[in-house]
Amino acid sequence: MEENRFVKRYKEGEIPWYTGRADYNLINCIDNYLILKCKTLELGCGTGDNAVWLSQQGFEVSAFDLSEIAINQAKGKAIEMGVNVNFFVVDFFKDKIKGAPFEFIFDRGVFHSFDEENERNKFAESVAEHLESNGLWLSLIGSADETREGHGPPRRSLYNVISAVEPYFKILSIKAGTFDSLDKIPPKIWICLLQKR
Repeated sequence: MEENRFVKRYKEGEIPWYTGRADYNLINCIDNYLILKCKTLELGCGTGDNAVWLSQQGFEVSAFDLSEIAINQAKGKAIEMGVNVNFFVVDFFKDKIKGAPFEFIFDRGVFHSFDEENERNKFAESVAEHLESNGLWLSLIGSADETREGHGPPRRSLYNVISAVEPYFKILSIKAGTFDSLDKIPPKIWICLLQKR
């Protein structure tokens, strides 16, 4: 069986999305929308910076990734920062996520990793299934408005986003922004705050 591309990238140290800090879009969303401390799940948490930050704010956080390397680093950060985060290795589509339902789900670049429409639809449905009624989902999604050549996150049109999430979620806010990035010019994204129907 072919190794997952993200597992492979962590093994090779090719993780251009890594910043070593919580994404400012997450911080701004928590502050601006007054999202209260709650039971939270981060999808595709990588090395744990966002999950650790959420825990520091008083959220009860579970977080997972496909990469054991990333999760081991995340556990080390949590210990170093003195916070309690339930980190684990899991495949969102194949494995049962312990602790559901959650009140808040966050993903930074997971939704956009699915090229096929049916995969994005299935992902949105699965996120909804893991949320309590009226639960919130914040998703940071690479934008098709990005025109630069070369590397960068996958690019999805606003239509790609809305058509996948709208059956399961009320759209509270979708706005254009940029990823928190070490790049001189950060990649363009959609910042999507959604509420389960």
